[in-house]
Amino acid sequence: MVLAVQVIAAAAVAEADNWKRLDEGLYMREFESPQKSDMGNSKITVLRISPANYAFKLLTVSELGGKSLTAKEWAKKYNLTAATNAGMYQADGSTSVGYMKNFNHVNNPKVSKSYKTALAFNPVDSTVADAEIIDSDCQNLEELKGKYNTIIQNIRMISCTNKNVWEQKQTSWSIAAIGKDKGGNILFLFSRSPYTVHDFIEIIMSLPISITSAVYLEGGRQASLYITARDTEIEKVGGYGANYDEDNTFQTAWPIPNVIGIVKKQSPNTK
Repeated sequence: MVLAVQVIAAAAVAEADNWKRLDEGLYMREFESPQKSDMGNSKITVLRISPANYAFKLLTVSELGGKSLTAKEWAKKYNLTAATNAGMYQADGSTSVGYMKNFNHVNNPKVSKSYKTALAFNPVDSTVADAEIIDSDCQNLEELKGKYNTIIQNIRMISCTNKNVWEQKQTSWSIAAIGKDKGGNILFLFSRSPYTVHDFIEIIMSLPISITSAVYLEGGRQASLYITARDTEIEKVGGYGANYDEDNTFQTAWPIPNVIGIVKKQSPNTK
């Protein structure tokens, strides 16, 4: 009875904060950006995921074979609750630009010294968090690589000292990113409206989401986010790339070779 009351109370708090409860440990909200974009609706989509309730998966063409799929197609094929880009990839259409390892499969063995951050999940043991954003300026990436079965290295957006580390540029585009909040939740972040990356970081740092770290995943048409939970199905696709114009408003999802997905963990009573 106490647990039921706690769940109801948590749902009430979430609703009061305008978060939509998709499931236990899974909440979504679309924020009106305080900075308006020149195009689109200027909304930032945030999916808040509790690692206590959801497991994270890295799915790649290099490991699974086949061809690149849209985020929605990846989700449908592998029964994911949500999927987003796993990061930028090289000209071969498959290899990540940064270090990428999933258990025994290595997509890219080279650690980039300039990227500074890596998303880590599938821990080897219980001595580390279920999901972490490692910042090499404040944490030992080489040591922590041995603590996780899955490591995805990408470009840092917010430093471990809570600073926007992206230089201001003139070009803007749709953006997919991933972050972590003070409560240890992982945040899937998306904006179809184009922003410079510097401005996007300023925006997400200003939102009431308690964000502490963030990593850039992808921009332009490739930026993707798909969510399906109970009565909710949402597909977000990038529509604006660098040097965009008014005709560059694509609605079709772009096939991507590598995605980060989530699946609901089984409760102890259902195992």
